[in-house]
Amino acid sequence: MRNLDQHTITQEVIARLADTPDPRLKEVFGSLVRHLHDFAREVSLTEDEWAKGIAFLTATGQKCDDKRQEFILLSDVLGLSMLTVAMNNAKPPQCTEATVFGPFFVDDAPHYDNGADVANGAAGEPCEVSGAVLDPAGRPIAGAKIDVWQADAQGLYDVQRDELDAAQGRGVLHADSEGRYHFHSVLAEAYPIPTDGPVGEFLAATARHPWRPAHLHFRIEATGYETLVTHVFREDDQWLDSDAVFGVRHSLIAPWVRRDDGSYSLHYDFVLNPATASKSAPKTSSETAPETTLRH
Repeated sequence: MRNLDQHTITQEVIARLADTPDPRLKEVFGSLVRHLHDFAREVSLTEDEWAKGIAFLTATGQKCDDKRQEFILLSDVLGLSMLTVAMNNAKPPQCTEATVFGPFFVDDAPHYDNGADVANGAAGEPCEVSGAVLDPAGRPIAGAKIDVWQADAQGLYDVQRDELDAAQGRGVLHADSEGRYHFHSVLAEAYPIPTDGPVGEFLAATARHPWRPAHLHFRIEATGYETLVTHVFREDDQWLDSDAVFGVRHSLIAPWVRRDDGSYSLHYDFVLNPATASKSAPKTSSETAPETTLRH
């Protein structure tokens, strides 16, 4: 132990985890140590590069507050968020696919009746959104809880606007007795993720753009079914094939139809996957996202 070198230190670190009471914690950290050490050896990491990496992670943490989570943003642009979603949300083909949660969800969104205007003054062209929440057999799921949130015409979420004292472009509704939902909002627009922090510096250094295609966020919960966290994307968006956070799925792309009066409409039905004995009841918001308000 007094003569550890680059070839022997990994096993010694892993050995120090031998008495970890939680077997899953032991497994995860043991694997993390192996991969971190192998990475350092593979790229011949220099001390200067190591210091710059520490500085980058420190700056990432310092950019986080109760309204912004830069680490989630970093996870998103590295594809880790979507990889985790893909690994943990395998569903039958008829069920609606999941995608990244994103960092703009809040727990205390206002509640609305079906047919209400959730835009609440948000800038943008008027849009009517409707559809149904169904089970895999096409039967309606009455009373399903539907969280919806989106950016305005300037590509900003309400939580990014310090001047606001009320929610805009977000709300909670419930499907009616026939599983239907219906609300008014504004047309979804593409927007860039925040680039004023370490993640923005990373994107610039790797010659990547920060744009997300236009989309609406949904989180749908119903007793006896897996909670669905997803987006619906505008089919005509230029960024669909290069989403900065890798969240697009073909089945989640839909047309926003322009009406004669200049407003738009979107119709989209969601199909929930029944919960199984191996899976617990629908996850709560605290289980699907950090306690802080997320940003991205």
